[in-house]
Amino acid sequence: MGLMSRATRSSFEDVPPESFDEDEREAEAEIPALDDAPEIDFDIDHGAVKVGTEIIRRFWSTLPSSPGVYRMFDHKGDVLYVGKAKNLKARVGSYARGQAHSNRIARMIAQTAAMEFVTTATETEALLLEANLIKQLKPRFNVLMRDDKSFPYILLTSDGPAPQIVKHRGARRRKGNYYGPFANVWAVNRTVNALQRAFLLRTCSDSYYENRTRPCLLFQIKRCSGPCTGEISSDDYVALSDNARAFLSGKSNAVKDRMREEMQAASENLEFERAARFRDRISALSAIQGTQGVNTQGVEEADVFALDEQAGQFCIEVFFFRNFQNWGNRAYFPKADRSMSAEEVLASFISQFYDDKPAPRVVLVSHAVEDAELVAAALSSRVDHRVEIHLPQRGERKNLVDYAKRNAKEALGRRLADTASQGKLLTALGQTLGLEKPPRRVEVYDNSHISGTNAVGGMIVAGPTGFMKTHYRTFNIKSEELTPGDDFGMMREVLTRRFKRLAKEAPRAAKEAEGAPATDPDAAPDEPETFPAWPDLVLIDGGAGQLEAVRGVLAEIGVTDVPLVGIAKGRDRDAGRETFFLPGRPPFKLPPRDPVLYFVQRLRDEAHRFAIGTHRARRKREMTKNPLDEIAGIGPTRKRALLHHFGTVKAIERAALEDLAKAPGVNAATARAVYDFFHANA
Repeated sequence: MGLMSRATRSSFEDVPPESFDEDEREAEAEIPALDDAPEIDFDIDHGAVKVGTEIIRRFWSTLPSSPGVYRMFDHKGDVLYVGKAKNLKARVGSYARGQAHSNRIARMIAQTAAMEFVTTATETEALLLEANLIKQLKPRFNVLMRDDKSFPYILLTSDGPAPQIVKHRGARRRKGNYYGPFANVWAVNRTVNALQRAFLLRTCSDSYYENRTRPCLLFQIKRCSGPCTGEISSDDYVALSDNARAFLSGKSNAVKDRMREEMQAASENLEFERAARFRDRISALSAIQGTQGVNTQGVEEADVFALDEQAGQFCIEVFFFRNFQNWGNRAYFPKADRSMSAEEVLASFISQFYDDKPAPRVVLVSHAVEDAELVAAALSSRVDHRVEIHLPQRGERKNLVDYAKRNAKEALGRRLADTASQGKLLTALGQTLGLEKPPRRVEVYDNSHISGTNAVGGMIVAGPTGFMKTHYRTFNIKSEELTPGDDFGMMREVLTRRFKRLAKEAPRAAKEAEGAPATDPDAAPDEPETFPAWPDLVLIDGGAGQLEAVRGVLAEIGVTDVPLVGIAKGRDRDAGRETFFLPGRPPFKLPPRDPVLYFVQRLRDEAHRFAIGTHRARRKREMTKNPLDEIAGIGPTRKRALLHHFGTVKAIERAALEDLAKAPGVNAATARAVYDFFHANA
């Protein structure tokens, strides 16, 4: 975009007053002196606000009157805020007046120790850069997207011998047509399966396609037309893929009409089997259109953003409409200061939302977006069509926005209710276990293995808002000294690695010496600045033995103040008969219908689910791993040549050096590398 750095971070002492020219001195006089400014009536350090304002004034005095992006840093070098401006000097000058600031802005100024600036050619470029930096740096005073998982798309490739239809996530590096986004992977899988039945397109990988000598099972069950073995001509297959592109591009009715005509013609010619195939394909297309939920009549392509605010928290519900169909929805709960207006939150959210994905032709919103024309221009610059941001007042578009807004309100209500219930359960758990205060971070550990093979440890985290899945961790058991199946040893290794790293990254001694850090009273309880790094409670899946092993590990590390609880399963591993083990207390059980017991069971079951899921994934990778992948210099082509020549890896392992060298595409050096790999210990 032709972005150029205007200034780099420095303290205000780096800008001597004598370096200002006369014009800049006159511009500086436009801002009232700090001593003349009215006192800010906020429960914050007024002296810190004055110091921060003075730092900003020093930077302001040398800024140009051009578009750009500015960043504010605290004394630790962490980014506080990223903003864009049509006129950097005017925008930054608004912070230097020392008056008429909201509580959020005053706190931000009070923490500002340095600033950085980047000038851009246009305000549109500044907006795009701002969104990119916010997503990358996650400043605490900006609106932040909490859930930024990539959306799944349908990809119809155009770079292979026969177009392939697949589910796709991530960067769009492969040539082809991308259709989406879909709100979840289930919607993609359902649509791909229906498209397979309707258009008989292949879903196999290129390597699988190239090595087929006879049609696979999908051809037998009429889910693929078999282009790999010539069961369909190239021209006919291209026609099928063109029909699929037309259907996904919004020409669904035309495609279905052509199929009906061909079905009728086949029926009139007494080709009843062919007519039945067209009937089944039409039925599959109808299934796609009929299971999308709320569809539209006049909105072919649009994203709908609806915002709801309750109790100082925000929810933005996003619906995706493509090809006159509803392709799903997703709820977001952005982090934003409660003093920000709905219009500000929605505008910032939309800019970040489309930072890594193309915008549709129409974006429908529930609130008037600030600088809507600028945001639309920025989104249009990234795609090959004009993007319209529209606040509908009547008609079908208004109904879609109202529908999305109702969903946003319900989603936020459920989240607030879940948070309140979770808080009560954490309080009750703390009281039951005799903790001084309710735990805010609960860590639960579990191991999973089969006779000691592919052993993994799992850690799940629960907090005030429920399961904190971004904090989950897995541990591949690495110690070679452990006896297979030694649960005590595995638990010792997991806890040792966990708390040694924690002590290194977030030392408790330093934290205690400095005192409890100040937290933002308006921040949500699961934000990094308020959610603790150290656990307030550790739950172990096991009895007294596991508990003592964990106590020994933590004592060696020097951690003695983290509450530990062992949970042993009841007789016959029945839920409701768990025994609790705490250091210094006799074992005890809870009443069968105690809410705390149900809560602990949920935590334990989630840890077990996470650990066993990780173990199965690792076991699957081990089962499908090819030894040839570990040999340096053996790429896909040579691996394919060896497998074609010998049939199996076992045959390659038993082959003599001379036989390996005779394989097509394998030279003497490659044959020697393969032979030495399998006979290293011979």
